[in-house]
Amino acid sequence: QVQLVESGGGLVQAGGSLRLSCVASGGTFSRYDMGWFRQTPGGTEREIVAYISRLSGTIYFGAPAKGRFTVSRDNAAATVYLQMNSLEPEDTAVYYCARKFRSSFWNDPQNYDSWGPGTQVTVSS
Repeated sequence: QVQLVESGGGLVQAGGSLRLSCVASGGTFSRYDMGWFRQTPGGTEREIVAYISRLSGTIYFGAPAKGRFTVSRDNAAATVYLQMNSLEPEDTAVYYCARKFRSSFWNDPQNYDSWGPGTQVTVSS
């Protein structure tokens, strides 16, 4: 059973940057494709932000990234990162990392498990 813990969230002004981290334990991290999701205030679903395959060979971004975010991972450290630049108030959300356990659509949260507790990102205008 893999456990995930996100960190790096906080309060930032519009135009600023944050780097989120997600540390995994209890499994073989290098075997997992990983995703970053977010849930905005009042949002009913988690939306995909970024996906990275187990050896970083495949990376996809969801609409929220808009060319502003990058995703990376360090398998030796069992950590996946989300670098967020040019943040906007609309990026205010709880950000989650999760493990992709099913070989189906990369952007569907139902294909992910082992969700972390999330980290709050608040962007002020």
